[in-house]
Amino acid sequence: MDLFDNLVLGFSTALLIQNVLWCFVGVLLGTAVGVLPGIGPTATVAMLLPITFEFEPVTALIMLAGIYYGAQYGGSTTAILINLPGESSAAVTALDGHEMARQGRAGPALAAAAIGSFVAGTVATVILAVAAPPLAAVALEFGPADYFALVLFGLIVSITLARGSPLKALAMIALGILLGTVGQDIYTGTPRFVLGQRELYGGIDFVSVAVGMFGIAEILRNLENERDRPALLGQVTHLWPTREDRRRIVGPILRGTALGAALGVLPGGGHVLSSFTSYAVEKRVSKRRAEFGHGAIEGVAGPESANNAAAQTSFIPLLTLGLPAHPVMALMVGAFIVHGITPGPNVINDEPELVWGLIASMWIGNVLLVLLNLPLIGMWVRLLRIPYQVLFPMIVLFAVIGTYSLGFNSYDVYAIAFFGLLGYVLIKCGCEPAPLLLGFVLGPLLEENLRRALIISRGDPTVFLSRPISAGLLLLTVAALIVVALPAIRRSRETVFTEED
Repeated sequence: MDLFDNLVLGFSTALLIQNVLWCFVGVLLGTAVGVLPGIGPTATVAMLLPITFEFEPVTALIMLAGIYYGAQYGGSTTAILINLPGESSAAVTALDGHEMARQGRAGPALAAAAIGSFVAGTVATVILAVAAPPLAAVALEFGPADYFALVLFGLIVSITLARGSPLKALAMIALGILLGTVGQDIYTGTPRFVLGQRELYGGIDFVSVAVGMFGIAEILRNLENERDRPALLGQVTHLWPTREDRRRIVGPILRGTALGAALGVLPGGGHVLSSFTSYAVEKRVSKRRAEFGHGAIEGVAGPESANNAAAQTSFIPLLTLGLPAHPVMALMVGAFIVHGITPGPNVINDEPELVWGLIASMWIGNVLLVLLNLPLIGMWVRLLRIPYQVLFPMIVLFAVIGTYSLGFNSYDVYAIAFFGLLGYVLIKCGCEPAPLLLGFVLGPLLEENLRRALIISRGDPTVFLSRPISAGLLLLTVAALIVVALPAIRRSRETVFTEED
């Protein structure tokens, strides 16, 4: 009965006119950035974060969440039509989706992606609604030592599931944690790493780091690597799949939904990993294995279901533990904080309208995405005709204005320029900025719980081993480090993320 009452509260909040309107804006923008290669939901959420400060908290989070899961939908459109994935998780969709388009079956491929995405998103939203309250209740039993071990475990696991060199990812997390310590000490008020700059006494601004690292740096990388775009396909006809197509996509959608729902809660690129895993599973279990890579509709339905289910369930650790599963969720943590809300297990009890309104809005957003994606395919593809030289300066201008408007301080503009250049240099050195942002967001939480646990235990470090929860999590952390160091695991990671690059 509690679940029913909570859902009624959620839908009564999500169906308010302003929330439906901004949910629509979010999924519309998400679809657009999913279609346009090189921008992505992380950069978009980072750059739009400043404009949400004047919104009600639930409205802001509904819009930002819509951008994220909307991008999972939009990425499949250009992957299928012109073999150009707009989002990293849609890369595997292009393998069979574009082959179907070349065979004149773009309509069924797009429909299979939309149906799979809607079903997976709906199921994953139900899982989120059912799983969030009991997990939050368990999280309330965590002490400082347990939270320290949990945050450490999340950071290490994010390395094992991230692409690129694990050592570089670890270095980026360490750099992020160091940047998070800039400012006054949380207990003594002593300035740390401020370099005599008054503006740094309050710490480095989260928005400046996010916009610089994921907005400016990504734009610089894409301008450098601008590539010719494939010719657009002709008019898409016959959207609805045949009876045989419908029969073939049922199993992949169900399996992809289950895989995505499970992998979405893991730190790192769960939505990317789930789409590649789903494709591998479908290729293994299918009786039409020879068709894969040549237009198998299962190779579209399974991965698209998986990445959309993962997008929804990645909110579970955010809403129950206050821990982000990947960079977009780290930005959502920032949105919570700037609206004066501390993310964690108490949010469900303290802010029920916000949590359940956000969960209910995901189902509304999935309905809006189906209505947006199929009828407006032609419009989304026309976005690809906008020259990069026109598009990216507009995005930079918007990001600068939004960041400056936060405090009307030119220092914030200098900060995003600095972090944009730093992010670009790191990317050129083969270091992805995503682990840095996770370290920056989770570093203060890691430090606070470490010091609080030691204060309570009067400096006894065995407190982390005497509590069953923290000891178990630390054991899992060590196991994750050992696993990522194994040669076979390293080869598997390189194979999985080769297509993404």
